[in-house]
Amino acid sequence: MAVLRIATYNIHKGMSQFNRRLTVHDLSQHLKQLHSDIIFLQEVQGAHDQQARRFVAWPRSPQHEFLADSLSHRVAYGRNAIYDDGHHGNAILSRFPIISTENQDVSVNPFEKRGLLHCEIEVPCWPQSVHAICVHLNLLGHDRKKQIRALRERIATLVPSHAPLIIAGDFNDWRQQATELLTNELHLREAFETLHGTPARSFPSRLPVLTLDRIYYRGFTIEHAQVHSGRPWSRISDHAPLSATMRRV
Repeated sequence: MAVLRIATYNIHKGMSQFNRRLTVHDLSQHLKQLHSDIIFLQEVQGAHDQQARRFVAWPRSPQHEFLADSLSHRVAYGRNAIYDDGHHGNAILSRFPIISTENQDVSVNPFEKRGLLHCEIEVPCWPQSVHAICVHLNLLGHDRKKQIRALRERIATLVPSHAPLIIAGDFNDWRQQATELLTNELHLREAFETLHGTPARSFPSRLPVLTLDRIYYRGFTIEHAQVHSGRPWSRISDHAPLSATMRRV
């Protein structure tokens, strides 16, 4: 196979925009419709005792395991924020074997706990494994620059220049500064900029205005990229999911 279908989605901890409804069951059903080989998820609730008591339908397993099981995918989870009731972080779901995983702490203040979840994924008949990095960066620009520097250093150190690479997630980058920082040194491109000339508008999901979510890549061409805004997605999270079809070069 030469084509990968990927998606990225900030799932808002499996809750609706104002935390009124549990949406993780709807999420599992609609993710199936994307037919994604690799899914990058942010704000995944690994555990939350209070919410589990509040909602009868709260999954018995952690959200990343629940979603992976519903899709018959493998899963890696990076726990970033830990608190009395539980924890949340990033997750990567993959149709193919995940052969290595590491979660790097890139928190720069005590209020926003962030990590880079880095997996190597073995795609059948490919000579090199795919490096997949799921990110969720800070709200303040100077914090994001520090985290992007950490991301650049990780890639330069651990990802061979010839290996296919996908970086996706919630960059909180409404000023569109990340692309310049990532493309100059690492020769990355952004999927929506490649096809449409600008990053995708993905927030808020009801009527997207801000370009917060991104898909960066190296070693692929982009055949299709889409923002899934409006219903049913706007009832699941405050972000809209992005999907892309990528062909290995």
